[in-house]
Amino acid sequence: MLNSTQMREVLNTFQEMFPDADCELEHKNAFELLVAVVLSAQCTDVLVNKVTRQLFQKYKTPEDYVNVPIEELQQDIKSIGLYRNKSKNIRKLSQMLIDEYDGVVPSTKEELQKLAGVGRKTANVVSAVAFGEPAIAVDTHVERVSKRLGICRWKDSVLEVEKTLMKRVPREEWSATHHRMIFFGRYHCKAQIPNCEECPLLYLCREGQKRMKRKTAHA
Repeated sequence: MLNSTQMREVLNTFQEMFPDADCELEHKNAFELLVAVVLSAQCTDVLVNKVTRQLFQKYKTPEDYVNVPIEELQQDIKSIGLYRNKSKNIRKLSQMLIDEYDGVVPSTKEELQKLAGVGRKTANVVSAVAFGEPAIAVDTHVERVSKRLGICRWKDSVLEVEKTLMKRVPREEWSATHHRMIFFGRYHCKAQIPNCEECPLLYLCREGQKRMKRKTAHA
């Protein structure tokens, strides 16, 4: 596990590598972001953006999603994985927004998690990106990077990873760090082929050092 000095070095490196990291899901408001994040489960942001460019021209409000036949909505998002389940959740959360929130997306994580299809990660993303609330959403990239670098333990659950990061990252850096870790995992420390050779954090990363040793042994 990294000590506090090493943790600071990691955060500084993330900042140097990806100073402008931000949410890559295209959206114009909190409602579009909410829909995009629900669609992004087990799916790439690139594919979601491809679908939502047309989707958000057709559907502007929660009422639009509720008033269309479910089959039509399914057809509109069919290229996205789990589209049947996601279309049901989008319709349900749209109805809940109309019934309970006057059609307005709530800003707190607690209220967001009451909506259909919205788990802890989605609530964290929406509250951080749309409303500027400090949050660390743990997706596959954040989890992988945290464990590889020894910020967390390999056996930690997603919730444990989130709690550890909240303790070890200054609160005012939570949201920026969340985006930088996603970029680090998406473009550098990739799942299958991490770029260990050129990684500025290799000296701290036991996982990377192990990979480099194995590579040298097989060379």
